[in-house]
Parts: sequence; C-alpha cells; structure tokens
Amino acid sequence: MDLILLQNAGNAGGGYANLIFMGLLFAVAYFFLIRPQAKRTKEQQKFVTEIEKGDQVVTTSGIYGRVMEVEGDFVIMQIDKNKGVNIKITKAAISKEFSTALESA
Repeated sequence: MDLILLQNAGNAGGGYANLIFMGLLFAVAYFFLIRPQAKRTKEQQKFVTEIEKGDQVVTTSGIYGRVMEVEGDFVIMQIDKNKGVNIKITKAAISKEFSTALESA
C-alpha cells in the first residue's frame, strides 16, 4: 500500500510578501516607538549634564528645589529656603526643569 502525498504549489511569491510585511512592520515600530524614545533619552542626558547652580529642578520622585552646588555626579539641592533644608541627590534623579514641569502639569 503506497501513500501518495500531494503538495499544493500555492503562491510562489508568498515568502517575499511576508518579508516585505515584516520589514514595513519594523520600519513603523522604529519611527513611532524606538526613534522618539531615543530622542527623549538624548535630550534628558543633555539636560542632566548641563545642570548648573541656581537652576530650579524637579526630581523623578516629585521633589522640587533649587540647585545649590554641582559635585560631579551629585547635586546639592535646596528644598526649603526658610529652614535651609538641603539634600544631596544624583544628577540622574533629576527629571526636568521646574518651569517645564509646571507647564506640563
């Protein structure tokens, strides 16, 4: 008893269509997801490196204050002028400039 298997020839160009579809899907993901996120990350890194004394900033945890000193990767930030309360935080913990934070709120 011989078993004969028949194969459907189907679309010979179906592989190319799938390849083109995957390429278009990657291009859309790149332009709408990856590229904008990379741009925001680059802008945030530039902002953090340009922090200087006197800037009003907001941390990622929502604390806002004025930069009193910049010491390498750390910042001394004054959070209460009347009581003289200062905290030492890393530059990476600074989210954005205070005036920008007010505009987006």
